[in-house]
Amino acid sequence: MLYSHVTPAEKRRLFRERLASGELLRFPGAFNPLSARLIEQKGFDGVYISGAVLSADLGVPDIGLTTLTEVAGRAKQIARMTDIPAIVDADTGFGEPMNVARTIQELEDAGLAGTHIEDQINPKRCGHLDGKSVVDERTAIRRIRAAADARRDPNFLIMARTDIRAVDGLDAAVDRAKALVDAGADAVFPEAMRTLAEFEAMAEALDVPILANMTEFGKSDLFSVDQLRDAGVNMVIWPVSLLRIAMGAAGRALDTLNEEGHLTSKLGEMQHRADLYDLIDYESYTKFDSGVAGFTVTKE
Repeated sequence: MLYSHVTPAEKRRLFRERLASGELLRFPGAFNPLSARLIEQKGFDGVYISGAVLSADLGVPDIGLTTLTEVAGRAKQIARMTDIPAIVDADTGFGEPMNVARTIQELEDAGLAGTHIEDQINPKRCGHLDGKSVVDERTAIRRIRAAADARRDPNFLIMARTDIRAVDGLDAAVDRAKALVDAGADAVFPEAMRTLAEFEAMAEALDVPILANMTEFGKSDLFSVDQLRDAGVNMVIWPVSLLRIAMGAAGRALDTLNEEGHLTSKLGEMQHRADLYDLIDYESYTKFDSGVAGFTVTKE
């Protein structure tokens, strides 16, 4: 009932233990707290909170328009709904190194298990679009060092995302990643890798966990979990997939409503009321407070 009974500190500790085991952890992207609950119910290892999704939810493009307050607030709403860890996209850290430091502490307070800070310039672009620019190595290092120094819980995961592969190639990405690990990064998110061999090269060059981004319609092929595990990847995200599927279904439903005047033909595609009530644990609220109206739902 209500929120997770596992404290943020315990989620972080357990997340770090699993990450250290070397197994591959799967983090589908949640677009709201309810979808985070569904991710947990389906047995995934964690929840990813995408900056692109948070931007899209506000109706704006993913170019650095969201604020720390918006991201931390929405991330808190999502993270507190599950017993599994949530990691969030913090873009470039919302400013200079001092802003990055504040970002980390705000996200700790919001109950997140970790975040990633990237090395793009502002205004940034989606990681799988052309025309990206990255900051110089000194600036990228200062961001990660500020994040690591500001952290209060040693289990809060500081991940360095580098977008330099699309700008200067794979060798530059390996060199940048090594420098960011030396600056204090616990893991590396090499954005827009094109082949499994590139993921393998990153994993072989680094002694920290590697994250793979399996976003659709991007630069990377959509590799399977088994392929990525064999390539040495430790975490994989599908950041926008659920939002894309949900919005695609919503668009088709609205077309049907325009054409037919009702949604009877779409009932089989909808989440049943009983399944929704199960997901939000309606029964526990009723047991807690007998004043809450009872209900009976059948799936006939």
